[in-house]
Amino acid sequence: MLEHMLPLPLLQFQSFLTWDSLNMNMDMEVSTSFHDFLYRMRHPASLDLVRSIKSFIVSFSFHQPKPENDGKRVQDFFVSMEAAIRDHSLWTTASEEDIDCAMQGLEKYIMTKLFSRTFSASAEDAKIDNEISSKICLLQTFLKPEHLDIPPILQNEALWLLAEKELLKINAFKAPHEKLLSIMNCCRIINNLLLNAAMSEYVPAGADGFLPVLIYVTIKANPPKLHSNLKFIKLYTRQAKLISEAEYYFTNLVSAKTFIVDLNAKSLSMDEIKYKESMQAAKLTNKVTSELSAACQMSQQETDDSSCSKKMHNKLDDTGVLLHGSNYPYMEAKSKELTVGDVDMLLSDYKDLVAKYTILCKAIGCLSTAEREPLLRHLEMQGPETLLNFTAPSDHHRHK
Repeated sequence: MLEHMLPLPLLQFQSFLTWDSLNMNMDMEVSTSFHDFLYRMRHPASLDLVRSIKSFIVSFSFHQPKPENDGKRVQDFFVSMEAAIRDHSLWTTASEEDIDCAMQGLEKYIMTKLFSRTFSASAEDAKIDNEISSKICLLQTFLKPEHLDIPPILQNEALWLLAEKELLKINAFKAPHEKLLSIMNCCRIINNLLLNAAMSEYVPAGADGFLPVLIYVTIKANPPKLHSNLKFIKLYTRQAKLISEAEYYFTNLVSAKTFIVDLNAKSLSMDEIKYKESMQAAKLTNKVTSELSAACQMSQQETDDSSCSKKMHNKLDDTGVLLHGSNYPYMEAKSKELTVGDVDMLLSDYKDLVAKYTILCKAIGCLSTAEREPLLRHLEMQGPETLLNFTAPSDHHRHK
């Protein structure tokens, strides 16, 4: 076959073209189904169906949120409405595809109306979402494809990025079927990558390589509310649609989520000590980032609430300190120039300096040599005094 003679980049280019066309067709089909449903519901003959739909939406809000019970209630309504649509005069000559389009439109309408009531409905769901997202944030700082035994032939950043973008679209929709399509689109890109790799290497495309890539793509994307999205799709997608290819891809993403939740050193091709050190460094980095952000906000607020004396400001302006953007304008000041009004700012700057120095020293101390060197080079560019402070804090204290 000619395809077997094409180099991987050309196959990749073809996959992009094929995927864009397929994705566009899918979006058009979903849109057409929904608009066709709304069009038929405006017909006078559909008044009985409209009343049933509105009645269900209103009655649904009377019940306390219980995901499992809510899911069954919605599924039962879909079954009864499908029977009503099949027997309705507006669908007398309808094909199976027409009925499916009508049900797809109904699902989107119902679940869009009930979205705030059914999606991430419990505090427990929100907690799990936050825990997963936080863990993924830590893993993003050090996890590499090799840790998941992903072979070089499958390490395609361009296609991975495309898959990540599709997965992130999951939160752009409220209809469970459209959320499911986002997952399927992501997984199809990965599957296409496996097929291309198999053709270029002349080896069969096995399922063993699929899940590790999906796990890595999920970690790279870190889609918000992953747990809630999967739960929502499982409970409220029409059961007739969660089969075959859709079920396979959905189940794989559920497996990827479970893997991430349970992930530890034994799950990866990584030394246990190295894993713990990497996780600890990631936690410290996140803490440094959040604390520095909070410190900057607090410092800015305190700066806004207090002011230097006019004499001090003019002196600093003359020396050029302010012009050079110093965050510590009293560096060039003399004691006789200070006033009582400067005490608040001096104390704020002192606390800010000590907090940043302590946090950064701890963070840098947890880095490996390979990770520390680029940072030290960056600090060196800021000036020799800055580099001395971070490379030899113990000597610095001994000389004081």
